[in-house]
Amino acid sequence: MLSLKLPQLFDIHQVPKVFREDSIISGYRHPRSSALDCILSSFQMNNETINIWTHFLPTWYFLWRFCVLCSTLNFLTDSYTWPLLVYMMLICVYPFTSSCAHTFSTMSAESRHICYFFDYGALSLYSLGCAISYGYYVMPECWVNSWLHQYFVPIAIGNTVFCTSLSCYSRFLELQFPKRSKALRTIAFVVPFIFDTVPLIYRILLCCGGSCSPTGALSNHCYHLLFAFLTCFLFTAHLPERLAPGCFDYFGTSFCAQDIQVNRGVLDQGQETAVDVLHDHPLLGLSLPAALHHDIASSSSSSWDQKFTQ
Repeated sequence: MLSLKLPQLFDIHQVPKVFREDSIISGYRHPRSSALDCILSSFQMNNETINIWTHFLPTWYFLWRFCVLCSTLNFLTDSYTWPLLVYMMLICVYPFTSSCAHTFSTMSAESRHICYFFDYGALSLYSLGCAISYGYYVMPECWVNSWLHQYFVPIAIGNTVFCTSLSCYSRFLELQFPKRSKALRTIAFVVPFIFDTVPLIYRILLCCGGSCSPTGALSNHCYHLLFAFLTCFLFTAHLPERLAPGCFDYFGTSFCAQDIQVNRGVLDQGQETAVDVLHDHPLLGLSLPAALHHDIASSSSSSWDQKFTQ
């Protein structure tokens, strides 16, 4: 009978410095693990198990939601749903890529860097998906046809390239300049997030100011922003493991909490975006930008004229 032995775990002083995490004392996998060992390690409790499964399981939920939307919406011909299509594809790619990165990051020092390069790139693409959905569904009407509206998505694409490049570069500084590396990586993800959510924050402020009636989407997006700020705080502060090194090696670290918060925010945001588009109205219950109305009206009238002339 075939028997599989779970890989051995190590303490912090038994692994090279490049594999060490701040205030994590035990639960490290072998720094030269095989691909099979990496897969088997996901079924034993170590300091990456929660990170792996909190990304892998949401992937299947998002795929299921995507399949449901595909059976409900006409993505091929309805241009109104195309931003949602891009967003749903990217939120399926991000958690799966991150799960693979956490799974196979201990095959070697080089593979660790490569895995996290893909992880940073996938997170940047998720941020781009947010920008695309916000740019088409959330842009305030007073900003329509402004320079920000016209260049919102191109700037977001530039932010994606900037975010990925800077976060990948920060890994080369991690051993010699850990604080500088963490600062660059934080900036790399905070700057695109702030830019992407400017339309959403503006419209939330409009609703809070009484310019629109609160909806269920409004509260969920407020929760999403709250979790995003909490994620950023946990990532930079390394709490709670910094308060009690060794007590949160397997569960409760800032990385685990960060993954849970990010995927909770993605889940809420993806669900509310899908619900809003299904009901044919944009986020927060406000009207579509006038430019989109104009495009839809123009395309409808032109198609009607063609049918009439024929």
